[in-house]
Amino acid sequence: MGDALGVPVEFSNREMLDKNPVTDMMGFGTYAVPKGSWSDDTSMSIAALDAIGEYGLNFDRVMQNFCKWYYDGEYTPTGKMFDVGNTCSEAIENYFKLKLPLNQCGLNSEYSNGNGSLMRIHPFVLYLSNMPYPVAKKIEIIHVASALTHAHRCSEIGCGIYAFILWELLENPVKESIYRGLSKAKAYYKGEEQLRRYARLFGTGFKDISMDLIKSGGYIVESLEAAVWCLLTTNSFKEAVLKAVNLGYDTDTVGAICGGLAGALYGYEAIPQEWRDTLLKREYIEGLCDKAFNG
Repeated sequence: MGDALGVPVEFSNREMLDKNPVTDMMGFGTYAVPKGSWSDDTSMSIAALDAIGEYGLNFDRVMQNFCKWYYDGEYTPTGKMFDVGNTCSEAIENYFKLKLPLNQCGLNSEYSNGNGSLMRIHPFVLYLSNMPYPVAKKIEIIHVASALTHAHRCSEIGCGIYAFILWELLENPVKESIYRGLSKAKAYYKGEEQLRRYARLFGTGFKDISMDLIKSGGYIVESLEAAVWCLLTTNSFKEAVLKAVNLGYDTDTVGAICGGLAGALYGYEAIPQEWRDTLLKREYIEGLCDKAFNG
């Protein structure tokens, strides 16, 4: 939902959205796709979900599904892939064209810390929430899932922080769970050099930071901060994802990241009915969710 709300205004600046904010599903903005269309955030997530539902944690199958999306337009709302980040693109080509091993496909330079693994980590976190593994094993799996495309430690840690928050929200869907998740993440990554990048998230009064200081570009740290801040400063699913989208810039991804957490906090029924009815291929996505749950 957050992805689909953000697609029409991706790359719009905050000033533009202050004057003409997103309030509902729209179409034919940044991309020539109808309202209810979702982008790479959801496509890569459901590609992973489909693999998990059928094969469990088989990362080769996940990458194969990413290739089906990237090259063949599967897992898309309209049959055609129309949005992809550079790091994801290069990692998929490393796998498909260069035939590199899984652990060498993802990029690990400083400049490959976009939000492209965070935006699609949700199904892995959901899967692991039901597994009786030690926390260290769960987090290592999250890191491997990130590293399929984004292998820098900063990206792995960002996905890990998100996982801790989402697990707490699934266990107890109240706002206090966000802080518990952050506390557990801070303790788990204590001593990690890259954790300093996320220092603002762990600071007291993070939710009281002015919107002017919240960035919403493609850098993973910015995206995670923006999504969590929107969740902490609103009181409904609708309010949270609209606030995330109206921050501007990487609207679809910040909306998607926030939406994944907001869904756990407020539940499926909190999603406006008219949005659910507008979402393209809704029954297909729900079918994949059922398949994964039953698997």
